[in-house]
Amino acid sequence: MKPDSADRRIKDRYPASCLKVQIRERGLLRRGKNPAQVTCLDLNRYGMAILSPRPIEPGTRLLMDFEGKYINEPEVSARVIECHAFQTGYRVSVQFSYCLNKKGYSRAMDNALSRIEGFYNRFAS
Repeated sequence: MKPDSADRRIKDRYPASCLKVQIRERGLLRRGKNPAQVTCLDLNRYGMAILSPRPIEPGTRLLMDFEGKYINEPEVSARVIECHAFQTGYRVSVQFSYCLNKKGYSRAMDNALSRIEGFYNRFAS
């Protein structure tokens, strides 16, 4: 039996459907290709779930741009963990790259994503 993805989470995720998210698949030379607007379903500082109009293969590296009230965080690196059909598109689970290993850790990115998480955590309470 496959464990529920919620069981793997370190922290709760918070609904964030009003957060504007654009994704680009990372290509060679760190250039983003195939930009697409997606809907954020939920997030925390380690990852998020998005609703995408097209499927994205697990393992795909993404650059994500976040925009919202008091939020402007461009080029957040992430990796696709899961993708399956959901509602009118595909539910894609992503994990932010800065927290994948000690070598890639960025305090600045952790602080930025913590601030975004805190903003949506206030609304969820």
